[in-house]
Amino acid sequence: MQNVTLHNEDYIKGIGGKGETLLEGRDIRIGDTVIVQRAGDVIPQIVDVVIDKRPKDAKPYKFPKKCPCHLHTDVVREETATGEEGARTRCTGEFACPFQKIEHLKLFCSRRAFDIEGLGEKQIELFFEKGWVKEPADIFALEKKHRNDLLREEGFGEVSVRNLFNAIDARRTISLDRFIYALGIRHVGETTALALARGYGSWQAFHDAGLKIAKGDAETAAEMDALDQIGDTVIEAVRAYFGESHNRGIVERLKKQVEVLDAEKAKTDSAIAGKTVVFTGSLEKMTREEAKAQAERLGAKAAGSVSKKTDYVIAGPGAGSKLAEAKKHGVKVLTEDEWLKLISR
Repeated sequence: MQNVTLHNEDYIKGIGGKGETLLEGRDIRIGDTVIVQRAGDVIPQIVDVVIDKRPKDAKPYKFPKKCPCHLHTDVVREETATGEEGARTRCTGEFACPFQKIEHLKLFCSRRAFDIEGLGEKQIELFFEKGWVKEPADIFALEKKHRNDLLREEGFGEVSVRNLFNAIDARRTISLDRFIYALGIRHVGETTALALARGYGSWQAFHDAGLKIAKGDAETAAEMDALDQIGDTVIEAVRAYFGESHNRGIVERLKKQVEVLDAEKAKTDSAIAGKTVVFTGSLEKMTREEAKAQAERLGAKAAGSVSKKTDYVIAGPGAGSKLAEAKKHGVKVLTEDEWLKLISR
């Protein structure tokens, strides 16, 4: 086991989300011996501290107040949609912070965004350090500007470099939902990006709405609020993103390099149109992300948790708590093969 979740700053201090005492007030310190359990389907979770084994010199962990980057921007607890202090601590430097720039580039190239094969974390960090890739648009200019530089780097031969550039060129056309997700707008994950893509239909329509909302257009904000799964938090995030000239520049330069396809309208006549489905466990014929995308194209809603409103749970090997929840609520459980047979009707 390499990683477990500590939730957030309050949990480490022994404080719950509503200010209640957790772990009988015990905080979690570096060097502590802890008790770990499997939480949900995958993520291991620290549930308690073995105080008897705590090192004598262990001190309470103090979260940084400044970002460690050269800008030393403030690190603050973000506000929730209701104006209350949230659980997450964030650097206020946004994409001016080099660490956030690198993480945005990693998200941009990730499987759920542009999905550029051969451009993983190590390559992104190297290209960023060399100054070749500072923002997404630079990726598509890499061959023209730095092909010879790259060939001089250890581990990059003629074949691997050609494969990398071919993989980049293969992503010059992308779906609208992936493009929106790849922008790194806070609170806009895959599901929200898909909802925005379907709601606006084209990049131009979404882009224009974002600019209007950034300028305080209440009518446009209300139109976005009327979309399925979109609320104040997302609208504020869109406003903040398009309100920054730095972000607008990133988008403009990127858009010159790629073609964004209009959103594909979800089907309304499939066997699962209007249904809510949940995938759990391992799938053998496709990834879980591919299965979710397929379900949504067919008009279903791919949810992350099981409830009484769930219509189907598709369970593969290793299915955990979601399978138990399905049985508890009487939700129909399908194997992957049964699911594929259902959607092929």
